[in-house]
This record gives sequence, C-alpha cells and structure tokens, in this order.
Amino acid sequence: MKPEAERELRLHCWVPNLFEFQGGIQRYLQDLLRAIASQPCRQTIVLNKRDRAGNGDLDKMPNLTFRYFGELPDALKTPGFAASLITAALGDRPDLILCGHLHFAPVALMLRRLAGIPYWIFVYGIDAWNVQNPLQKAALHAANRVVSISGYTRDRLIAEQRLDPAKVALLPCTIDAQRFRPAPKPDYLLQRYGLQADQPIVLTVARLVGGTRHKGYDAVLEALPRIRRALPRVHYVLVGKGGDRPRIEAKIAALGLQDCVTLAGFVPDAELCDHYNLCDVFAMPSQGEGFGIVYLEAIACGKPALGGNQDGAIDALAHGELGALVNPTDTEAIAHTLIQLLQGTHPNPLLYQPAELRRGAIARFGRDTFTQTLNQLLTPDL
Repeated sequence: MKPEAERELRLHCWVPNLFEFQGGIQRYLQDLLRAIASQPCRQTIVLNKRDRAGNGDLDKMPNLTFRYFGELPDALKTPGFAASLITAALGDRPDLILCGHLHFAPVALMLRRLAGIPYWIFVYGIDAWNVQNPLQKAALHAANRVVSISGYTRDRLIAEQRLDPAKVALLPCTIDAQRFRPAPKPDYLLQRYGLQADQPIVLTVARLVGGTRHKGYDAVLEALPRIRRALPRVHYVLVGKGGDRPRIEAKIAALGLQDCVTLAGFVPDAELCDHYNLCDVFAMPSQGEGFGIVYLEAIACGKPALGGNQDGAIDALAHGELGALVNPTDTEAIAHTLIQLLQGTHPNPLLYQPAELRRGAIARFGRDTFTQTLNQLLTPDL
C-alpha cells in the first residue's frame, strides 16, 4: 500500500482568473497551484472563470489541466461557469474541491449535498469580512476546511461567523526569494525619476482605487510635510495605476508636494524588484489588507517596511518582528516612524540588517515553508 503522502489525489481547483489580471488573489492562487503540482501524485483540474488561455509556466506543468471559460459572454459567464463546475465535478468525482474564492462556495456546498464531494474554501481579506450572503455563510459552516492567508482574516472570520476554530487553517502568502533580492539602487530608475542615490526614498506599491482608500498612500502623503521638515530631500514614489489617480494628483497639488512625489504609474513585473531596491523604506499603512504580499517583496529585498496595525499587515510583518506597525489613521505616528526608519533610529535593529531581514522573511514565508504547510494540510484530509 502506498504511503499517505504518495497516494494519488484527484483535485478540482476553481479560480476566478490567474493570468490576464495580476492581483494578490491571483498571485496567491498561482503559488498554491505550484505547490500542489510539486507532488507528481496529485492530478489537478483547474477551472478558470475569466481567463481565455494560459500565460506562463503553470499551464505547462504535466499534472495541472486547465479549462478556460473566459470566452463565455458576460451575461452568461457566472451561470455558465457554475453549470460547468457542477458538470465537471459530477463527471470527474474529484477527491477534493478547492474553492479559490468564497463566491464559488455555494456551488461546492450543492455538490457536497448531491454527491458527497468534500471541499475547502480559501479566504483572503475583504472577501471574507462581514459576509452576509446566506448561501456563502452556509457553505463556510459546511466546508471541510477553510484556509485563510492571515491570522487576522482567520480570527475575524471565526468571530463574525462563529465558525469552529478547528476547521480554519492558516496558509500565509509566500515569497519568490529568487526573484526578489537586495541590489544597489538602479541607475536607470534614478535617472528616470530624477533622483540621487543618497536621497531618502519612500516607496508604496498599490492599486490606486478610490472609495475606501485603504492602501494608505493618502496617509503617507499627509505625513510628508512633517517628514520634509526633518529630511528635506525625501522623495515619495507611488507605483500603481487606477481610477484614483486624478484625486491623488489634486491632493499632491493641494499639499504642495509636486516636487517630492512621483506617481510612477504601472510598472511591469520585470521592473518591480528594481523599484523595491530603489527605495530606502517601503510604506503602506493600510487598513484593509488581507495580508499584503508587497511587504514580503520589500523585505526580501532587505528593505525596512511600515504597515498598519489593524489588518493583515500584522501577519506579513510578523507582529512587528519584520517591520514597523503603526496606527494607519495616525498621521503623526506615521511621520514619526518613517523619520525613524529613514534616519536609522528605529528601535528594531533587524530592520537595518538586510541579509538577516531577508533570511527571516524566507524562513517564515518562503516557498518551501508554503509547500510544506500545504502538504501537511492535505495529508490528513485525503
């Protein structure tokens, strides 16, 4: 008889999309699929709602099979995808369904009732906070396991939905340590943005989305006048695109910060690591992050990071061990902490030891740790 870890497992993984749009959920799901595919005894069918075709190494892995539904008309996409999930699961009878988003969970609940197929639900952040949909709530309670990317989301979900804590597992985001590593400030970016190598630079990488403004770039802008009094040459680089840019531009003008803020816009993946290495401090005092992979990317490049103390940044920065946590609504605290980080006076000495900081991030959040944790979760259930 084969050992448990070697027994062939047939999985279905349902994802909203993976390739055409690259957000935090998509990157997490890509990492999840790589970890699943690391065991050749697992055969996984990935049903992808919005993409039309593959775009990378994942769709070339021999034990991953992709089915794409992005060509469906928008009006039929949701019902058509749901029908396809049911048909595929009843035909294939997988050992386990992995719901890559809570929106798919009611279909998995139906299949469990019809055919006894077990399922997991992956939850991230705002998607799983204050859930009101009755079918989603029922699916959460009936799931064999709920997998959260952060302790913050896990604890909030348990409290709000009164879930059994024993069924909610933790599988934090992971970092590609080969891709993100320390390097000198890139000359081409210094030239592009008109900066000097010895100039203190603060960086945020975030989508510029209006409405909630939870990413924290507003707070950094509001803190800049005070920071400039202590560090007159400080420069803030905000990377990201989105519909909030006109409002941000108006705010920069109102605060008189045009000469010390650069809105870099969209940055291709090939330049992302260079932008982390351009900065002296990464800052995103967010209020609505489920985790925040960007913190790990910055830390893997040896950069001190500042995050908010009221969301999943707590997990990413290891409760302050790997970064500075502040009240994201306290502009004075943000300014004070950024000044400390830039001047080298923050009380956490690890933040000024790039190699050790990087090592700590990889130990906690490296791909080996991610894969090992996933394997431990899968083995008892199947």
